[in-house]
Amino acid sequence: MEIVFTKPFIKDYKNLPKNIQQNLDRKISFLLQNIQHPSLRIRKVMGYEDVWEGSITMNYRFFFRRSEDKYVLLRVGIHNELLGS
Repeated sequence: MEIVFTKPFIKDYKNLPKNIQQNLDRKISFLLQNIQHPSLRIRKVMGYEDVWEGSITMNYRFFFRRSEDKYVLLRVGIHNELLGS
């Protein structure tokens, strides 16, 4: 699988606290290895077509789309703020 970073994701990432960036880096590694890794808690985002979310911490999430050969990372941030954007 391949990871594709969108411009909004990159902008969000740069604004994250350093410890959340490091945690996210680890979660992306898990995503590449096994989308069913328990710490990711992957689920479909209600109200959006073909958008999934993964957990970074209890408050931080990342949103992505997936296809047969890649994950497109869309946004990352505080869960409630992402759902409002």
